[in-house]
Amino acid sequence: MTGAYANASKSTIHVMMVDDHRVVRSGLRMLIESHPRMKVVGEAGKGSDALAVAAREHPDVILLDLVLGEETGTDLIPGLLAASEESRILILTALRDEEEYRRAVRLGAMGVLNKEASTELMIKALEKVYDGEFWLDRNMTASLLAEMRRPSQPKKQEIPEDKTARLTAREREVISLVGKGLKNKQIAERLSISESTVRHHLTSVFNKLEVGDRLELLVFAYENGMVAVPA
Repeated sequence: MTGAYANASKSTIHVMMVDDHRVVRSGLRMLIESHPRMKVVGEAGKGSDALAVAAREHPDVILLDLVLGEETGTDLIPGLLAASEESRILILTALRDEEEYRRAVRLGAMGVLNKEASTELMIKALEKVYDGEFWLDRNMTASLLAEMRRPSQPKKQEIPEDKTARLTAREREVISLVGKGLKNKQIAERLSISESTVRHHLTSVFNKLEVGDRLELLVFAYENGMVAVPA
């Protein structure tokens, strides 16, 4: 477990749990808080409570189940990210549905973990997501890559070098920071620019690289050596 504790000198990771089973939340709390770097700052069993807790606590990582009684956890993702812009979402679920996994990631989740995973793996996933890395298994990564490579409509083929040559130095800086998991507000602070300027740069990057969202941008950047692939 040496690697999992390598970042122990950093600040405590504040975790929020969203699961409709109280017993599961109690067990998760004990497991998470047994780690010296983790602290559970809130929990919720339904969507409305989850949004309120996220807005109040601004957790670093939100552990979100995809099945919340009659609610679907995936549908909560946009609201949770709007309520707490700095938070990152890690799906922790017993549901086995790759299509729902892909939808969750496209909506902003940073990773997916099955509830059968070991405590050590869950802690590692929390740390990786907190550090801005995606946590996806190989099958899901391959599925997402295949989906993104599938052309939606015929268009002139262009080699990646031609696309990247259009990028400005500032746009490359923005891509690098996206690759580190930074949100728009954090990128703006790092580069001493406004959030609207960050959004403008990202729109320009999406158009030049012909990608549809941040996930597709990261896949393109990883594949073409623009940012380091997470270990």
